[in-house]
Amino acid sequence: KWEEMSERKDGRINSNNNHNADLVNSSIVLSELFCSITYFLQNYQHILALIFAVKEINEQNILSNISLGIQISNSYFMPRWTTLASMELLSTRGRSLPNYKCDVKDSVVSVIAGPNSSIFPFMANILNVYKMPQVRYVLEHHVVENYIPSFSYVYAQEIMGLLQLLMYLRWTWVGLIFQPDKSGEQLIENAVTLFSKKGICFDFMKEAVQPTFTNYIESVLSDFRKLFMIIMKSTANVIIIYCENNFTVSLTPLPYFEEFTKMPVKRKDKVWIMPAQMEFTSISLLKMFNMDVYYGAITFEVFSREIPGFNKFLQKRKPTSEEEDQLMRVFWKQVFECTFSQALVDIEKQCTGEEKFENVPKSVFDTTLTGQSYSIYNAVNAVAHALQAMLSPTLKHRAREVGIETFFTQKAWQLHQYLRTISFNNTAGQKISFNENGYLNTGFDIINWVTFPNKSFVKVKVGNIDPTHSPDKLVVISREDIIWPVQPLSVCNDNCSPGYRKMKIEGKPFCCYDCLPCAKEKISNQIDAVDCFQCPEDQYPNKAQTHCILKEITFLSYNELLGVILTTVSLFFSVITIMVLGIFIKNQDTPIVKANNRNLTYTLLIALLLSFFCSFLFIGQPDQVKCLMRQTAFGIIFSIALSCILGKTTIVVLAFMATKPGSKMQKWVGKRMAISIVLSCSLGQVTICLVWLAICPPFPDSDMNSMAEEIVLDCNAGSATMFYLVLGFMGFLASISFTVAFFARKLPDSFNETKFITFSMLVFCSVWISFVPTYLSTKGKYMVAVEIFSILASAAGLLSCIFFPKCYIIIFRPDLNTKGTTFKYHYMLEIVESGICTINVTMSSLHLLSNISDT
Repeated sequence: KWEEMSERKDGRINSNNNHNADLVNSSIVLSELFCSITYFLQNYQHILALIFAVKEINEQNILSNISLGIQISNSYFMPRWTTLASMELLSTRGRSLPNYKCDVKDSVVSVIAGPNSSIFPFMANILNVYKMPQVRYVLEHHVVENYIPSFSYVYAQEIMGLLQLLMYLRWTWVGLIFQPDKSGEQLIENAVTLFSKKGICFDFMKEAVQPTFTNYIESVLSDFRKLFMIIMKSTANVIIIYCENNFTVSLTPLPYFEEFTKMPVKRKDKVWIMPAQMEFTSISLLKMFNMDVYYGAITFEVFSREIPGFNKFLQKRKPTSEEEDQLMRVFWKQVFECTFSQALVDIEKQCTGEEKFENVPKSVFDTTLTGQSYSIYNAVNAVAHALQAMLSPTLKHRAREVGIETFFTQKAWQLHQYLRTISFNNTAGQKISFNENGYLNTGFDIINWVTFPNKSFVKVKVGNIDPTHSPDKLVVISREDIIWPVQPLSVCNDNCSPGYRKMKIEGKPFCCYDCLPCAKEKISNQIDAVDCFQCPEDQYPNKAQTHCILKEITFLSYNELLGVILTTVSLFFSVITIMVLGIFIKNQDTPIVKANNRNLTYTLLIALLLSFFCSFLFIGQPDQVKCLMRQTAFGIIFSIALSCILGKTTIVVLAFMATKPGSKMQKWVGKRMAISIVLSCSLGQVTICLVWLAICPPFPDSDMNSMAEEIVLDCNAGSATMFYLVLGFMGFLASISFTVAFFARKLPDSFNETKFITFSMLVFCSVWISFVPTYLSTKGKYMVAVEIFSILASAAGLLSCIFFPKCYIIIFRPDLNTKGTTFKYHYMLEIVESGICTINVTMSSLHLLSNISDT
C-alpha cells in the first residue's frame, strides 16, 4: 500500500509542471522517506532477541516439558494498528473475531510491548479487560497504577542523567525538540521546570514533524523547513532531540535541507543529544542522507551485557531456512542490498543466503545486543521464571487435571504477582529483579557518535548513568574521550570570568546576562558568579579581583625610610635644643638671657627637648606602655611649653604696665605670676589626660580596614573625644598666647620677644590647624607620621622663632648683648624682680630711656 501511495505522490508532482524543482526534489525525498519507515533494521534485532530467548528457554527446559511459542504483531507506531493487533490476540488465529478463540493451544501467556510508549495505552485498554499479563520494554513517564512490569528504564532516571550531563559540561543554553504527544507535554511540564531550577534555559522548544502518510507534501515540507530554520538560526549549540524511534524519520532529512533548499542560513556545527529510545540504523535512511551532521552527537543507551551464544545464533540465521520468519528475507535484502528475484536489474546482485554479518558495517546492523534487545531478552526470561514459580506442586496437579492449555487460560492473570517477587541471574550474570514500582533497576551508557564520509558511524562509550549512585553523582563521564566537531560552548552569552558577576538582562531568560566587574574590595573566584563577596578582614583582593591575598602586618618602623627620616630629624632638633640650652646656661648672666626670664626660658627649652623625644613614642611596634604615654605625654609636654610662652608674654605686658606712675599692676608682676601661669595651665592638661586614662585609655589595636593591603598595628585612641579635647586645650593656650603676644608686639624694647612669640605662635597654630584635616584624610601608619611631623614642625617652629635670634646675638653679636643696650628692659626687669612697688620716673627720664632703647 505504501508503494502505491508513493507512486501516486510522484505522479501528481511530476504531472504538474508549475512546481519548482526544489519542490519536486523534496517530494521525491519525502516519498522515499515514508517508504523507508517500513523497516527499522535495528528493530528487527528485537525480534531476533525474542526468538533467541524463547529458543534458549525451551532448550534448557526451564518450564519442565512446557514449550513457549511466539506470535509477532506490528504496531506500525499507530493506535489503530495497535488496537487491531491486541484484538487479534483475543481471536482465533487468522480470524478477527474477539471473544471467539476456539484454538486453546493458541492461548497467550503474556504480551511483551514496545519499543514506543505511545502504543502501550491502546494495547492496555483492551488487554486489561481480560486480565492478560503485559510486560513492557519502553520508557516510562510515570508509575503505572496497575503495576505493569517494565524491563526498560525509568523516565526520571534518564531526565536526571541528561540534566547532570548538561551541568557537568556547563551547557546552559540549549534547544529542545520533542514529540507531539502526551509524553512530550509531560516533558515540558516536568523536565523543563526541573532544568530551570538548575540554571539551564531553552532557546527554543519545538515539536518534531509528525510522521504521516499524506498527499499534501507541501505542508509536510513547510514543517520541515520551519524546523530547520529554527535549529540553524538558534544561538544554542546543543540540541536535545527527545523523541522515540518513529520520530527518527522526521529528523533524518535535516542535513539534506542544506542541499536542496536555497535558504540564507549558514551551516553551524551543533551537538545533538538523543535519548535511549532513538535509533538511526536503517539502511534506507543511510543511503539517502549524509550523517555527518550528527558527528559528535551524544546518545543514551540502556545498559546491556553480551549474551553468550547470541552472536553465534545470528550467524546461523539464513533466509533460505524454512524455520525463518517472514521478515527475514526483507531484512536480508535491506542489509546486504541484494534481491531474491530471478529477474535481476543490472545494478542489483543476487542474494545467495551465505552473506556474512561480519561484513556489514555496525552502522547498518549491529550484531552486538542493544539495550532494548537486552530488555526483551530479560522480559522473556522473567516471564519464564514467573511461570515456573506459578507452577508449584499444587498448581501442577491442578494443571494435569484440567490440561495445561486450559490452566494457563484460567490462571494467566495471576502471573503478575509472581513477577513482583522473582529474582534470578540471567546468562550474562546480571541479577534481574523489579523494584517497588515495577521497574528494572538499570542504568544507561553514554555514547559518542563518530561519523565518516561513507555515511557510516561508530559509537564510542564515554560514560554511564548509574541509578545506584547519589543524584549529584549520577553521571560518570570521561570528557577527554569525547570527540566534538568543535569544542562546544552552549551558553546564551560568554561566561563571566572570575572577578566579574552576572547581571540579568531585562526581557531575556535568566541564562542571558551581562558581566559586571566586582565592586572595589570584593572578589569572585568562579565562573558565572552570582555575586561578589568580601575577603576576610586579614586578606585583600588581588588586582584582578579573583582571589584574596593575606595582608602584610605593618607599622611605622625604625627600619623603613620614613621612620629613619623622622628619627633623624627628631635627634637633630634634640641636639639643637640641648645646644641652645647650653648656650643660655653658659651666658645666663648676660643681659639678653636675664632680660628674657631665665627660669621660663630654661623650662621652655626643656619642654621643647621633651617634645622632640616624645616623637620616639610614635615610632616602632605599639605596645600597652607606648599607647598609654603617646598622646598624654605629647599633650602635657606641649601644654607646659605653651604655658611658658604664655607666662613670658604676660610678664612682658605686665612689666610695661607696671612702669606707669601709680599703676596697680605692680603687685601682679614677679616670679610667682610666671609659676602660677605655668602650673595652672599644665595642671589643666594633666587633669584632662588623667580623666582620659581613667575612663577610656588608649590601647594597642590592629587596623584591618584603613589600608587595602596591610594590617596596620597602631594605638586606638579609646576615645576620640578625649583626644580632640587634648588638642583643643592646646589650641586654647596657643590662641591666648598668640593674642597676647600680638597686642604686645609693638612695645618698645630692643629685646622685646613678643614679636618673635607672635610669629612662633602663628607657625604653631598653622601647623596644628592643618594637622586636623591632614590627619583625618590619612590612613594607616601615615597617620602616625603626620602626627610626628606636626610635633616636630611645631616644636621646631617655637625653637627657631624664639631662640635663634637670641643665639645669633649671643654668639655673633656680643656687642649688642650689653647692659647699655638693654638698659630700659633690664631696668624694668629689675623692678619686677626686686618687687619694688612704686617708682617715680619723670617724663624726661622715660623719654631718655626711650631714646637709649632706640639707640
